[in-house]
Amino acid sequence: MAKRLLRIFGPLILAAILVVAVLVSPVTFGFKHVSASEERQAAVSLSPNVLKGKRIKQAALKSDYVPFFGSSEWSRIDPMHPSVLAQKYHRDYRPFLLGARGTQSLTNFFVMQNMQGELRNKKAVFVISPQWFVKDGTRKDAFAFYYSQLQTTEWLSHYRNDAIDRYAAKRLLQMPVAKSDHFLYAALQRVAAGKQLTDNERFYLKTKQNMLTQEDQFFSGINLPSQNLNKVNQQAKKLPTHYDYRQLDQLAGRIGKEQTGNNRFQISDSFYNQGLKQELKTGKLKDFQKNLSYTKSPEFGDFQLVLDQFARLNTNVMFIIPPVNAKWSAYTGLSQSMLRQFDRKIRYQLESQGFHNICDLSDKGNVPYFMTDTIHLGWRGWLAVDQKVDPFLSQPQKQPTYKINDKFYSEKWQQLDPAQLTQYEQETK
Repeated sequence: MAKRLLRIFGPLILAAILVVAVLVSPVTFGFKHVSASEERQAAVSLSPNVLKGKRIKQAALKSDYVPFFGSSEWSRIDPMHPSVLAQKYHRDYRPFLLGARGTQSLTNFFVMQNMQGELRNKKAVFVISPQWFVKDGTRKDAFAFYYSQLQTTEWLSHYRNDAIDRYAAKRLLQMPVAKSDHFLYAALQRVAAGKQLTDNERFYLKTKQNMLTQEDQFFSGINLPSQNLNKVNQQAKKLPTHYDYRQLDQLAGRIGKEQTGNNRFQISDSFYNQGLKQELKTGKLKDFQKNLSYTKSPEFGDFQLVLDQFARLNTNVMFIIPPVNAKWSAYTGLSQSMLRQFDRKIRYQLESQGFHNICDLSDKGNVPYFMTDTIHLGWRGWLAVDQKVDPFLSQPQKQPTYKINDKFYSEKWQQLDPAQLTQYEQETK
């Protein structure tokens, strides 16, 4: 009977052992190669699997792709979108879009953890959305959707028990998803408290990292969405053969005018018709943002994680600050004075630490056809971005000198009224 059971279940047991061995082994098994077509598709896919994984990102960024960090703006693909312009005009770089609806500074920080080699001494582009900086900061459900245990184990494998790591651990512990793994949660608690990891925790983290890396090798490229690559190809056909700014600006204006014909906000007809049109009929949106502020938020601390990581890796970054559709903000009551104060505060956080490559478009909300909807760049807005980003990426740049200051992790900074910036600067020198 024992021999019969062994013949029946033996192969299953052996197969299970082999699967476990493959998953926990630090050796990869020939799945590393990423084709050029897979890179092209992944670079614009905005796929959560690509964002959370590392295999495809690492392969693409070792070639001619440049990381473009941000959130939902990347999904607004029109002829002037960075990916379209780079393809059409055969740029030396291609954007690798990192971010989607709901990704903010904290998610982007963890995304960086398994691509550090590809960021070190390289260039990057980062969009700062004012809408991230609301009272409660990043939404816990949105963070959970993009959370990656692989990125967390990568980070913990090289953490240095300093301000950046302690703050990151504390922020992650505030997210319910951190409790999804008991051992990871315990490790995070030790890091947040400034303690070293135990030998058992290090062994578990290494084993977990190996397993998740093998999973990423197997599954990250499966069912990559292709619709965005199709959009890029279609939009590129609308552009003239040779790059000419004036001609492109005129084209952007014409397309914007054609696609915003049914509303007074110069919002794309498709976005307006999706639900905004009906909402406006109720009158509930009139002045509904009059008390909204982007000047006091835990997001300023999360954003410091991003800056600290770029500085650690000596990454030269172009930051983009987009505007808000001025016609829309006038209707909703969103304060222009508050937006200017936000711009002042975020620029201080950047420039005082040596981040001087800033494409600040915050005063362009009134430019016709600059925005595709209420808060996202489009048409002329993308073209304005290109005027800054293309020379930054295409031409040699002087490497910046960063002066990171841990004061930007403090609650005092997060809640500081920008009107008090001068006094704050004097007090913290």
